Amino acid sequence: MTKRITKAVIPAAGLGTRMLPIARAVPKEMLPIVDRPAMSYLVEEAAKSGITDILIITGRGKEAIENYFDYSTEYDSRLLAKGKESTVKELHREAEEVNVHFIRQLEPKGLGHAIRRAKSFVGNEPFAVLYGDDIIFSEVPVVKQLIGLFEKYGKAVVGSKEVTVEQIQKYSSLKVESTGTKDEYFVSDMIEKPSPDQIFSLLTILGRVILTPDIFDILDNTEPGAGGEIQLTDAMKVLSNTVGMTALIFEGTRYDLGSKLGLLTANVDRALRDESIGPAFREYLKTVCKGL
Repeated sequence: MTKRITKAVIPAAGLGTRMLPIARAVPKEMLPIVDRPAMSYLVEEAAKSGITDILIITGRGKEAIENYFDYSTEYDSRLLAKGKESTVKELHREAEEVNVHFIRQLEPKGLGHAIRRAKSFVGNEPFAVLYGDDIIFSEVPVVKQLIGLFEKYGKAVVGSKEVTVEQIQKYSSLKVESTGTKDEYFVSDMIEKPSPDQIFSLLTILGRVILTPDIFDILDNTEPGAGGEIQLTDAMKVLSNTVGMTALIFEGTRYDLGSKLGLLTANVDRALRDESIGPAFREYLKTVCKGL
């Protein structure tokens, strides 16, 4: 019987150089999608997937993330004085719906190095990883979708999508075999940023994985790879080569919050679906587009 997944790790220590100059002052994970920071959506997805404890791995200058998942007596007192108890309850809900823990990466040595910092938090349990740059809007939370596949096969899972030949060379390529069920695959190998002659398939890892605790022993013996950093993909490659992994083409739309275009499209899509501003915003976009 597979262990129930109750823990998640969100690496959020990156500098966000693609989002300069704002990233110098505001962590990219705290950039807004309408009226909530990106990190709020990640924590919400984990909570709705049955996660009870989340470790957010930060770095210097990321204090705003920790402050967000805390009470604000200044706002509470001001809102309560205006009779806005429901607003206070909503603000407290985000701080209370899961246990959010924090640790710093200390050195910018790559995603694999960051995940290694979660070893004592995770212990001997399987856990979810939500990449801090990736926001995914879906009917069923993507982490919950991946947990379903983990419970089916008892193996680590990567959330996947098919991309173009040009895109796959910037991501990772998976060597897969169908399980016989639509959108589900066994993974036996993978490669980070492949050259055209190294591409296994056009399936790549995008933003969500379920890992087993044996990943930590592998990370302890993983040498620096691309960019001189310890790459999580290199460790997962070893896992796929040995005990094997699985992949799920998840349902949902993914936005790269590490890019300006990704942030803008996420805001537009979310705003159009917002009951309070969606209709007016849709009319505004129609007016703007007519003038272009």
